[in-house]
Amino acid sequence: MAPRLQLEKAAWRWAETVKPEDITHEHIELAYRIAVLACKRGACRRNCKGNPNCLVGIGEQSWLGEIDENTFHNIDDPNSERRDKNTFVGLTNLGATCYVNTFLQVWFHNLELRRALYRFQNSRAEGHNTDSDYEPRTICEHLQYLFALLQNSNRRYIDPSGLVKALGLDTGQQQDAQEFSKLFLSLLEDTLSKQKDPNLQNVIQQQFCGQFSYVTVCNKCGRESPLPSRFYELELNIQGHKNLTECVTEFLKEEKLEGDNRYYCESCQSKQNATRRIKLQSLPRTLNFQLMRFVFDRQSGHKKKLNTFISFPEVLDMGPFLEGTEEKCTYELSAVLIHRGVSAYSGHYIAHVRDAHTNDWYKFNDEEIEKMEGKKLQLGVEEDIAETGKSQTRKPKCSKGYHCSRNAYMLVYQQQTEEIDQTETNVEVPAFLYELVEQDNKKFEEWCNEMADMRKQSVDKGKAKHEEVKELYELLPAEDGQSYEFVPLEWLKKWLDDSTATKEIDNSQFLCSHGKLHPDKIGEAKRISLKAASLLFDRYGGGPRLDWSYLCRDCVTQRCRVIRLKNQLNEDYKEVTNFAKASLKSNESGFWIGKASLRSWRQLALDQLEEDEEETKHNNSKMNGEKSSSPADGVKGESDDRDGEEMKNFNEDILCYHGGLSILENDRRLVSAEVWNKLRMYFPKAPEFAQHHEPCQQCMRLDREGKENEALNRMMANEQKSSLLNLFQEKNRPTLQKWPQDTDVLYIVPLYFVEEWRKFIRRPAKSNPVSNVGNSILLCPHGGFMFTYDSMLQGDAQHIALLWPAEWDVIYKMFLVDHVISIYRIHDKTQDNGNVQYQTHPDLCRECREGFIFQQQRDMREYAQATVYVRKVIDKKMMIKESAPEFSVSGSDVEDEREEPKIDGEKDPDFSQLPSLHQSEGGAKRQKLNDTVSLSAPAVASASASKSGIRRSTRHRKLRGEKALIVSANQTLKELKIQIMHAFSVAPFDQNLSIDGRCLTDDSATLGSLGVIPESIICLKADEPIADYAAMDDVYQVCMPEEGFKGTGLLGH
Repeated sequence: MAPRLQLEKAAWRWAETVKPEDITHEHIELAYRIAVLACKRGACRRNCKGNPNCLVGIGEQSWLGEIDENTFHNIDDPNSERRDKNTFVGLTNLGATCYVNTFLQVWFHNLELRRALYRFQNSRAEGHNTDSDYEPRTICEHLQYLFALLQNSNRRYIDPSGLVKALGLDTGQQQDAQEFSKLFLSLLEDTLSKQKDPNLQNVIQQQFCGQFSYVTVCNKCGRESPLPSRFYELELNIQGHKNLTECVTEFLKEEKLEGDNRYYCESCQSKQNATRRIKLQSLPRTLNFQLMRFVFDRQSGHKKKLNTFISFPEVLDMGPFLEGTEEKCTYELSAVLIHRGVSAYSGHYIAHVRDAHTNDWYKFNDEEIEKMEGKKLQLGVEEDIAETGKSQTRKPKCSKGYHCSRNAYMLVYQQQTEEIDQTETNVEVPAFLYELVEQDNKKFEEWCNEMADMRKQSVDKGKAKHEEVKELYELLPAEDGQSYEFVPLEWLKKWLDDSTATKEIDNSQFLCSHGKLHPDKIGEAKRISLKAASLLFDRYGGGPRLDWSYLCRDCVTQRCRVIRLKNQLNEDYKEVTNFAKASLKSNESGFWIGKASLRSWRQLALDQLEEDEEETKHNNSKMNGEKSSSPADGVKGESDDRDGEEMKNFNEDILCYHGGLSILENDRRLVSAEVWNKLRMYFPKAPEFAQHHEPCQQCMRLDREGKENEALNRMMANEQKSSLLNLFQEKNRPTLQKWPQDTDVLYIVPLYFVEEWRKFIRRPAKSNPVSNVGNSILLCPHGGFMFTYDSMLQGDAQHIALLWPAEWDVIYKMFLVDHVISIYRIHDKTQDNGNVQYQTHPDLCRECREGFIFQQQRDMREYAQATVYVRKVIDKKMMIKESAPEFSVSGSDVEDEREEPKIDGEKDPDFSQLPSLHQSEGGAKRQKLNDTVSLSAPAVASASASKSGIRRSTRHRKLRGEKALIVSANQTLKELKIQIMHAFSVAPFDQNLSIDGRCLTDDSATLGSLGVIPESIICLKADEPIADYAAMDDVYQVCMPEEGFKGTGLLGH
């Protein structure tokens, strides 16, 4: 089928030769593409939206022919959640709890530990009513119930969230697996030691606890000093070693105590050289070897993983390592815990565990459990990880009976016995736990049945829909000469999409302003047979029903007119241009046209025609000549306001605010009646003004009044300028830093008053005259002055202007003054040391001043979403000097400010930073500040301080090597370092930060407490980066403080 644009052109090609009044029903059907051939199946890869007869590619492909039942539902087979026969149950990973799951599986396969936990006294479980769900409370209750589920559950995996929640673990944060093992066993031992059953009390010690002694021997007298100790696992260093035997040998190796590390011998009564070693005295039934893969790297300042290959045997003889025995002490490998990944802060934990009953090896990977073939341990893909070093380490060859791994971090060995009693490998679940598990299995079976029923319902519904679609789809095409209706394409697609609920048919979106089918909407509708439409509307409802009588003649006629005018536009443009150049004859009357309209009438006409073409006579379209705004009193600024606006309607540029002819004769010109008639074809709603039409009388009256006011303003400005010339030109101004010698008093007014007055003097015709001096803005509610002499020296002078006494006399006469504010220089006549004091009138209000300062300081410490700047320092020297705060604007800024006219009532953005401190009830109203309300001092301080209190230039001079960061006062220095790391690629431990020469070192302190305020400049000096950039993954992981198991149940919280 032809592309959509070609179909669009073909549907309206007839309009170029047919006049609007000559349109027939045949033309209307062409516009609605009634006769366009329907597409055949297989001819279109997707549906042709420009063809209302194309019913291919709307979703019918999935319904025609035979369909697999599984396509009728999205419900997985519930039996896939069922435990396979002769296998074990997995554990759900709750986010980052794989390290918990691996140890739970290892401990579950410790038959003695499981058997002991089943004997744990649990009165709540024994007396539980099976009508309600069982919820364990203590750690032992959770572990006991969890082990029973792992043993007898019908589920493929179970959820350990109860135990994890009881321990208070963060499921989204991966923790140190070895530390978890130690803390959990310690907690379990402490809990079980309180049981009455002695077998329960000592089960952790019997299974995991061994003994060794630190033996120190004096080299001088030979005295041995043993220090006995217990262990639950042997922590072995793997650096520089290849196999487990080497690691154990180094663990027991003799250490020399010499020099500063000499040993104090009790016999010799002095420090002596000595040797120290560990002597293994007894070993537990379950021997845990912790391979120290995660070590602290002093160079980088964080943990890293050692990917060293370590070989270990399936059968281990610990006899040679035991003291005082020559008998064999044989252990058999029962579990290998693996950490996938190169980083110490991320990765994944899995466990390989041997089944004590069958001796088969299983891989436990959270929910997934895989049985190893041939009763052999197969690490396989667990060793296929990426190397981070420059050279890859080859996996060494392993002898028979040995395994080799660079990811194993814990090895579990079980002590061998001469005769294995088969009953020892069978652990029975107690009756009370068996009932609880059966209760859970019953719930699981009910869920499986419910899911199966839902699958069956979906399949039955799908089959019924299949038959419906096959029946109706064959009826959809409308044959030539048959009655037809239109339905939405999107509705047909959703009807054929079984995943969405079928709603009623809504054709209201296709209606034009005449209540019929809009010709532009034909691409979104499909023409179907009357029989198919009746069936669909009967089953699904909706409306309105659109048949052949809903083809809109009015819309087609309007579109035809628009197309013909667009084709005629170029020819008319040349004709109008030529006619417009000719001047009017003396006896010929013309029409007024805006010059801007005449220049751009072609584009306006094109825009209008395209708008009519897109939305033919829609009710919400704006017709040409309609007023977009209500009339306003006054004509001043009429042309100024419109200069920046895009003209939308023809001849609107000669309309005044009152809807009459504009008085600005330079904006319009006369054209002949012939030109006007041509233009009226394109702009039938444009405002029409004949040659003798009177300009707007209201505008003329306002113009006369405005000119009179301008003349008065100019006279007033000249008089004020000549009287206060130095104040206007900013010459010979008094300053507090260098007090003038010829006067002891200066007067104070708001800087805002002076700035507004200067604007009026510069442009008296465009600005309103200043009538009063609002000094109350500088006073507190009690009438006291808000600034001290010292504070004005330090920056508060940005709010005020100083006047000579003579200037004050002129201002007092010319303007309304609500309060007189002055500052006096007082000489101390009692002493000859030249001591001078300064006093303001009115006096300073200390209460409000203190509150103002307190609020300023507090707001500087309690900010949110403020900007600070970080500058990088190179070669231990600050290459970028801190620039002083900018208190003045450049000359160009001043000129920009002068040229920008202020709209009446608009507040000056700079002056708005200092809110009104007080507004007297009897004082004169201040222009542009009459909306200001009286505020209490703290509220004033807050408003003032929130905008930085002191007026500074908002333009920060961003220098090279500097970046802006958004921070809050309550975020920590550590969090700021993380932001800096992302901005500068400098790790937090390589960052040395300072502000104003003061180092920032406390990572846990907040920025507010460290004195970091908005707009602060923080200097960053970066230490030399670490050599191994592959460890950058670790850097991202240690961004946040590592708290381990702080605050969890493992530490008794």
